[in-house]
Amino acid sequence: MATPEIFERLKQDHDRHRTMLARIDETKGDSAERRALFEAFRVEVTAHAAAEEESLYATMLAKPDLREDAQHSVSEHKEIDDFLEELDEMEFSSPGWLTRFRAMRDRYEHHIDEEEEEMFPDAAKELTDAEEARLAEVFKRRKPAELERAK
Repeated sequence: MATPEIFERLKQDHDRHRTMLARIDETKGDSAERRALFEAFRVEVTAHAAAEEESLYATMLAKPDLREDAQHSVSEHKEIDDFLEELDEMEFSSPGWLTRFRAMRDRYEHHIDEEEEEMFPDAAKELTDAEEARLAEVFKRRKPAELERAK
């Protein structure tokens, strides 16, 4: 089995995202805290998704046994992006904002659980050590650039 560095990096991001989501869920109304936490989450998850797609998913799409998983995850990234855009345009003080946020949170947590429990183990079986090392480097290089783009 290949070295799991790429999967460890992605999981670290997911754990940070779970913490951010829980903190946002505890905020009330149109507060500076809610706005700041939501914006930080939006930037972080947008950069994470782009770097993940440019590293792991790009490689998975080229492998017939992994292509379907990668396509599914890319479509879920788009769904989360749509949620984030919708939330950003809503009144942060409306009761509907928190309801919609919680729907997005449920979808995102389902997505990252699915990646960690199903997709990453499947990919690890198909990738060589060299591929995983290269993917970890691509992700490491792309994530900071994507953070700047997402701001």
